[in-house]
Amino acid sequence: MAGEPQDDCLFCKIVAGQIPATIVRETETTVAFQDINPQAPTHVLVIPRVHYRDVATLAAAAPAVAADLLRETGEVAVQEKLESHRVVFNTGSGAGQTVWHAHAHVLGGRGLQWPPG
Repeated sequence: MAGEPQDDCLFCKIVAGQIPATIVRETETTVAFQDINPQAPTHVLVIPRVHYRDVATLAAAAPAVAADLLRETGEVAVQEKLESHRVVFNTGSGAGQTVWHAHAHVLGGRGLQWPPG
């Protein structure tokens, strides 16, 4: 069921403490941790503690949690002392989503070209 932890979800297991991660911030509704395959000097994932398969589903079903998630991306950028940063939400396999749990990538610490990818 949407919003409930999923047994086969990597990020749900990180939230539950079953899989280790380098946590950089936690709130009541979110967890932020270092990406294990960083694409920039700073690459932090911010996830909701509740399970929704992507950010669009999260925003429709739990807009307050989606707002918390977005707010936390800014807090991560401040904490990591990023002068500028990029926030990326991949939605769907064609966009590069590989973990089916809503999450934001906070990238910074180097120049980020446009267009991305």
